[in-house]
Amino acid sequence: MSSDNSSADDVRQVWDVVVVGAGPAGASAAYAAAVAGRRVLLLEKAELPRYKTCGGGIIGPSRDALPPGFELPFKDRVHAVTFSSNGRFSRTRRSRQMLFGLINRPEFDQQLVEHAQKAGAELRTGVAVQRVEQHGSAVPDRRTVAVVLQGGETVLARAVVGADGSAGRIGAHVGVKLDQVDLGLEAEIPVPETVAEDWKGRVLIDWGPMPGSYGWVFPKGDTLTVGVISRRGEGAATKRYLEDFIARLGLAGFEPAVSSGHLTRCRADDSPLSRGRVLVCGDAAGLLEPWTREGISFALRSGRLAGEWAVRIAEAHDAVDTRRQALNYAFAVKAGLGVEMSVGKRMLAAFEQRPGVFHAVLTGFRPAWKAFKDITQGSTTLGELVRTHPMAHRALMALDRRPAGGGGEGGAE
Repeated sequence: MSSDNSSADDVRQVWDVVVVGAGPAGASAAYAAAVAGRRVLLLEKAELPRYKTCGGGIIGPSRDALPPGFELPFKDRVHAVTFSSNGRFSRTRRSRQMLFGLINRPEFDQQLVEHAQKAGAELRTGVAVQRVEQHGSAVPDRRTVAVVLQGGETVLARAVVGADGSAGRIGAHVGVKLDQVDLGLEAEIPVPETVAEDWKGRVLIDWGPMPGSYGWVFPKGDTLTVGVISRRGEGAATKRYLEDFIARLGLAGFEPAVSSGHLTRCRADDSPLSRGRVLVCGDAAGLLEPWTREGISFALRSGRLAGEWAVRIAEAHDAVDTRRQALNYAFAVKAGLGVEMSVGKRMLAAFEQRPGVFHAVLTGFRPAWKAFKDITQGSTTLGELVRTHPMAHRALMALDRRPAGGGGEGGAE
């Protein structure tokens, strides 16, 4: 956005909101703040577009959180899911309506950033943030945050949104605490047309050999995204699972275009979401669904909230008002995403104990398949489902009470 400041003031211009990180959370935050008419700067250390390790599934809550007029760059539309338990007991369920869509992250992220720019946000790429300061010589007054870049340049803001990932600088500044860390490994495998045709419109979800692990195949035109995830600390076993999974699918003869890995991190229940005039969202806040480790919808939704509340923090004139707005942001996150996370945590604990039960229920019990469809299509969330459906609530309570042990059933030894 253009500035009315004189050139002398521009040297020390103060942005209303500075967003660090241009993934889905950061782009959503920048869009929300820019749409409100504020001066927004979006900082990204990479050059865009850039590759991200991610399945790229866009479920209903993600679609609902996108800016108006956003055209999703779908590579495929999913109408069928094949479930298997460590390669066995395969069963395919189908839906007339699309369950979810599949995207490539470089295009999707780029498009989100462009929407933020059209709303008025300014983008700077190739910029790494070294630290943020809320006190000291770099900070001219109590209403300002200093964002210190590598190389020594300082950018000033009335509010800062950290969306720089789970290992980023802003989460460390806020003091984000994490209590679940998982390792995801993924391969992008180009395949011949005959193989691609076999997967069109259908994904595979395979419950894996380690507690809480699973694998997936997501088709994207002439490429299959094949990945697995399990708890960190099981690196060798996770790598072996991916290799076995690819071989079992008959895909071992095709050379991956990209092989990558990353850690996903879930916040602890008492982890802060802000410090002074600095908010965190998305992966930087440890916000993702603990069972499936789905993070895009959490990034989009928390990013939008962070952008909206950053505007209010930018307008706050004292520490009391700043604190009130930051608490309101935390309440908004916890009331929605926090509820889904707590249900997801219980689901993961039950799934770790009884993967065979989950497989049998999802493939053989019609209400469970309907619940899966409703969640992916966006007509409900995991939290709403447990709150409003007595049967879902009773099932989760029963799973909570299951004794430990027996995790090997259903082929998940």
